[in-house]
Amino acid sequence: MKWTRSRTATVLAVGTASALLLSACSSSDDPTNSPSAQPSESVDKTPVTLTVNYWGNFGLESLVGTYEADHPWVTIKLNSGDFAAQHDALQQALIAGSGAPNVSAIDEGYITGFVAQADGFVNLLDLGAGKYQDQYLPWKWAQASNADESVTIGLGTDVGGLALCYRKDLFEAAGIPSARDDVNSAIGDTWDGFIKLGQEYQKTSGKGKFWVDNATNILNPVQTQLGTGFAYYNKNNELDMDSNKPAFDVAMNVINAGLSAGITLWSDDWNTGFANGSFAVLACPAWMMGYIQGQAPDTAGNWDIADIPGPGGNWGGSFWVIPNQYDEHTTQESYNLIEWLIQGPQQIHIFQEVGNLPSQSSLYTDPAIVDFQNEFFNNAPVGQIFTKTAEDIPSAIYYAPKNAAVSTAVQGVLNDVQAGNIAPADAWDAAVKAAQDADAAA
Repeated sequence: MKWTRSRTATVLAVGTASALLLSACSSSDDPTNSPSAQPSESVDKTPVTLTVNYWGNFGLESLVGTYEADHPWVTIKLNSGDFAAQHDALQQALIAGSGAPNVSAIDEGYITGFVAQADGFVNLLDLGAGKYQDQYLPWKWAQASNADESVTIGLGTDVGGLALCYRKDLFEAAGIPSARDDVNSAIGDTWDGFIKLGQEYQKTSGKGKFWVDNATNILNPVQTQLGTGFAYYNKNNELDMDSNKPAFDVAMNVINAGLSAGITLWSDDWNTGFANGSFAVLACPAWMMGYIQGQAPDTAGNWDIADIPGPGGNWGGSFWVIPNQYDEHTTQESYNLIEWLIQGPQQIHIFQEVGNLPSQSSLYTDPAIVDFQNEFFNNAPVGQIFTKTAEDIPSAIYYAPKNAAVSTAVQGVLNDVQAGNIAPADAWDAAVKAAQDADAAA
């Protein structure tokens, strides 16, 4: 039996969950710095197994044991997979009407397409999630809601406010400014300054050493800074490549300056590049900190974090959703789990462990975030760096349902340019055609 709105009141029970707090995770006991409402508590304690689908590192592994110990009737099965494959599998399960996980992560780039299929998900407002709305960054809450906010399919896990992660040791070896404030001053507020410093770096860095990992990793951040409020498609779901050309031009300037290693993101070469120094800097959302630490643990202390050129921006950030394919008890237990995960102590624990910045701006004044420095990144004040970026974002970037297909196509053109398969002079025309073809096929 699927969850329905009419059955909500028979199962909801709000109380104090004894397992709520991981008290050692937070340095603050001030309730104003954490979500104020109490999480739901189970009435029916029939044994249940919950499958949770995600990708990368959501910080779940270190939390599951705590949750299961305090909820002995719940067994959690973590299913980490490929980013695109997890989204594709969820889409196929919605089409089939069965086979979805009990809980799934959805990235911000896909959430609009799934909101359009809201009937396939539990409306979390029916389970009482609305009490958390004021805790969230307004644009983050809106991303997982329909236009009039009568339906919300997801609760935000994190946001990806942008900075620059860079190899301090490689900067020093190349004789360019390497201290955090000096890097900020050398780059300034423009991508032209970023490219100029990259050219200085590559004069002395040696063969096979590049400034950035891939020009596609520049395209996306610049796109969020354009002020259009959307990526590729306007809010009428009309493809609008002309509005994206300034971002494409910046990425091409990086390529034309010879600064890109052209390494495919998420590939084995990219993963090893964090350790072997094949690139020195990359656009870095908060969650990237955990990824870098996992890929290059022996480089601790060699990394630092500087401001990104331009007016900040956001890359990534996800949501927990519950597909509408299970009975009341399973659905309630799924909600209890994600509700527990978004509480302040768990959110702070995840931030300190893997770098995922909470979506709830109500936590940004907690000393456990404000004062947190990441030793791996040369004790950078990462709590201050990333919360400032997140709070500076006035509204979410709109990602249309077909956005992922077009984004992949345009990035493919940039990769072909870097591989020598497309002449730089032909790149924009090729990108427009690739986008139009992807739009027609999606």
